Amino acid sequence: MVDVVTWENAHLFGSALVFHHRLRYRLFVERQGWDVPCFHGMEYDQFDTPAAVYLLLRDDQDEVRGTTRLIPTTRPYMIKEVWPELVDSHVLPSSTEIWEGTRFGVEPGLGAVERNRATAELVLACLEFGLLNGIRQYLVLMPNLIIRRIIGAAGCDFELLGTPRQLGSHRVAVAAVDVSHGALAEARRRFAIHNPVLNPNHLPNHLKEEAA
Repeated sequence: MVDVVTWENAHLFGSALVFHHRLRYRLFVERQGWDVPCFHGMEYDQFDTPAAVYLLLRDDQDEVRGTTRLIPTTRPYMIKEVWPELVDSHVLPSSTEIWEGTRFGVEPGLGAVERNRATAELVLACLEFGLLNGIRQYLVLMPNLIIRRIIGAAGCDFELLGTPRQLGSHRVAVAAVDVSHGALAEARRRFAIHNPVLNPNHLPNHLKEEAA
């Protein structure tokens, strides 16, 4: 299952937050060559704050195999602060109903079947988390190919907010992804995963009731 980890509850998940930063280092520094802050094999940036929520997929040995970071747009977020030029003629939001999703990635050493399953569970976890928290839309900054292959393949409605542009070795774009019960149902159908993927343990009390 996918754990919801924050600075407030990280102590309940052992070293999961550390493992997650190490996975990000492998994904974004070693594999993709990003010039981003890192320390002792851990990648981080200025948006890793107490406002961030991490959805972490762990294996039986508690190693983090998949991750994404979610930040409410009422707080400083990457698209607005760092890459606003990727959004054409749209007002970047500040709303409790719109969150940013970044640092989406899956352990590159997994086999194809495991990697596809992990990717699917992360997408579903984002939708489930969104519905539990009154989120109606995510803003994502991803390679255009990934937006179409992962978000599009899940059946989620999305809109590109700017023309894809070359950043490093990828053409990237900002997209607004709708969150709804219909989107979750369609994604579960396409992925053939019919049960909730969010771990109900250690959720805030008001989320436990919704997740039951």
